Amino acid sequence: MKAEELREIQTPLKARYREDAEAALITLKAEGRLGEGVTCSVETARAMIEAGLHPATGGSGMHACSGDMLLQALVACAGVTLNAVATALELKIDDAVVRAEGDLDFRGTLGVAKEVPAGFRAIRLTFDIKGSLTEEQRATLIRLTERYCVVYQTLCKPPPVGVSAHWA
Repeated sequence: MKAEELREIQTPLKARYREDAEAALITLKAEGRLGEGVTCSVETARAMIEAGLHPATGGSGMHACSGDMLLQALVACAGVTLNAVATALELKIDDAVVRAEGDLDFRGTLGVAKEVPAGFRAIRLTFDIKGSLTEEQRATLIRLTERYCVVYQTLCKPPPVGVSAHWA
């Protein structure tokens, strides 16, 4: 996609959102259903994903791990954002690989050590980018990707998360 095509698509959206802030507020949703064994099936735009326990918690390795899915969502969002920023700024990228790694101490999720949190200790996001960009262009590309990547920003500045249960 070229910068002008992206602008053509986004300009009316931006104008609408400037005029009507409520129009920009959209609720994204995900739903899952418990499956056989210790699994939960989650529907995506393309396929049904069956998530299960990570092998470090007793899983078979045959199902998607939610922790992996979180990192995959970060990679997908960061990659799309990087691509959109490069397109909008007309920066020529020949190729790019986006990687995310996260460190987990499974004692937390298994309840083995109560002082250990059941979550990632650290997450690292890495971009391997090929292209003839100046240092200033590279810095701008990464700075704007960080700024506009929804998943990255959500992980860095977590919103309040509420939990409710409904019994049938």
